[in-house]
Amino acid sequence: MATIFSRIIAGEIPCYKVAEDDKFFAFLDINPLVKGHTLVVPKQEVDYIFDLSDEDLAAMHVFAKKIAKGIQKAFPCQKVGEAVIGLEVPHAHIHLIPIQKESDMLFSNPKLKLSEEEFIAIAKAINSSL
Repeated sequence: MATIFSRIIAGEIPCYKVAEDDKFFAFLDINPLVKGHTLVVPKQEVDYIFDLSDEDLAAMHVFAKKIAKGIQKAFPCQKVGEAVIGLEVPHAHIHLIPIQKESDMLFSNPKLKLSEEEFIAIAKAINSSL
């Protein structure tokens, strides 16, 4: 059975897409820690990020770097933090989170509740900054 991320990539489940190429897909986390919190996933369905081939893992990080630079332009921040947890969805993914301080990356922090209009504006802002 396809993961929720595979279904998002296939267009079966709507998302706020930021960017994609032939191997990777970036979209907004629907339970963001901060505005601009984005997920980067491989189109190949792999549960554990370190099960990706060396080539694909490297390429995923290069793709994530491009997205992170766009996030930083759209949402000025100290840095864009990167986290790989991978326990909630069995599909490799990288969290890219604009941060001002280390505690902005605590996944135990309350999640933002954003409107559809806000999500659309955030995705457009990042995409246009790429």
